[in-house]
Amino acid sequence: MDVFLMILSGIFLLIGLIGCLLPVLPGTPLSYVGLLILQLMQEPPFSTRFMVIWALITLAVALLDYWIPAYGTKKFGGTKYGIYGTLVGLFVGLIFFPPFGIIIGPLLGALIGEFLAGSDQKKAVKAAFGSFLGFLAGTFIKLAASAVMIYFYFTAVL
Repeated sequence: MDVFLMILSGIFLLIGLIGCLLPVLPGTPLSYVGLLILQLMQEPPFSTRFMVIWALITLAVALLDYWIPAYGTKKFGGTKYGIYGTLVGLFVGLIFFPPFGIIIGPLLGALIGEFLAGSDQKKAVKAAFGSFLGFLAGTFIKLAASAVMIYFYFTAVL
């Protein structure tokens, strides 16, 4: 039974890693499920404290993934309209245009928001670029968290 759980756990971790790059899959939460599956083994490899800490990290990474594009918009000179546009674009893109809507939605939302605020084209494009950089930063954070979980998987099963 433990071998089956190790294989299933590895599959979830692999799908989670892929999910960090494909917006349609919740990458980091799937990786965490992989660690949870390992806990079902006869001798769980991780402490309860370890699992709670990783649950909190997973939650933080998932929340940051939505917040960072708006932060990037703000840091690149975006107005409140651009920030709100980023958030609206994120959710609209996620719901209506998966999987690529989560990439394009915030970018277009920031651009439209800046135009509604009366920003010129240069400022609007700069704010939209900040949204895109925020998306890339969020992707990197998800990849890093999932990679660390994979590391713990290998230390547990080897």
